[in-house]
This record gives sequence, structure tokens and C-alpha cells, in this order.
Amino acid sequence: MKNVISLIVLSILVLSCKNEKSKTSESDSEANLIRGEFILIDGAAVIKGNDFIYGVVINDATKELAQKVEPLQREEYDMVPVVVKGVIKPNPDQGWEEIVEITEIIGVSAPTSELPAKIKSLENTQATTDSTE
Repeated sequence: MKNVISLIVLSILVLSCKNEKSKTSESDSEANLIRGEFILIDGAAVIKGNDFIYGVVINDATKELAQKVEPLQREEYDMVPVVVKGVIKPNPDQGWEEIVEITEIIGVSAPTSELPAKIKSLENTQATTDSTE
């Protein structure tokens, strides 16, 4: 009799633990770890990775990320590497196919690549030399 009661109690415990795990894994599966480069310009934000580009929902987490990224930008249009957790959704509006809603900022790091070379227009160079002659 003792063995039967122990078996029933053990079964109940195991089943209740399985239910808790499945509930937490469902909520965790919604948030994805995203590594990419982030930029926020004129109220529009983008995260670009090696094989994706997501538009970003502007929320408090996005604004906080923009504040953390700003001191690391070398110029206005410099993208900064970030690691965030977010929910990826289809975009109902025009623009990017998918958008991400940032739920947590994991990390921000300084850009490692060199800035792209700036090319001056030949027209601007000739205009400056003509006016100085």
C-alpha cells in the first residue's frame, strides 16, 4: 500500500513539473536572441545581421538601446553591433518583411570595422578650383 501511494505522489510531481517546463519554454521560444548591427535614424530603426534585416518596433527598449549606441557611433550613419532578445513578427505595414520588438538588451559593443571611404564628387572639386583661380 505504501508503494502505491508513493508511486501516485511521484507521478503527480513529475506531471506537474512537466507542465511548468512547457509553459516557460513556450514563452521563451517567442523571444529570440538576435546579433546584428543597429541604427536609429529619424524615428526608424533597423537591425542588420549576416543573413537578415529587420525593422525595429520603437518602444522603450529601442529608445534605451539607441541611447547606449549613440556614444559608440563614429558618425551619424554608423551601425553599432548589438545583442538583444526580441520577438520577430511579420510586418503588417509597408517596408521590411519582418519586424522585431526588442524585449531585452543583452549587450552593445564598439564597431570594429573601418569607416567606409568617402568619395568626393569631381564636380565639387572642379567648382572649388575654378572659383579660386
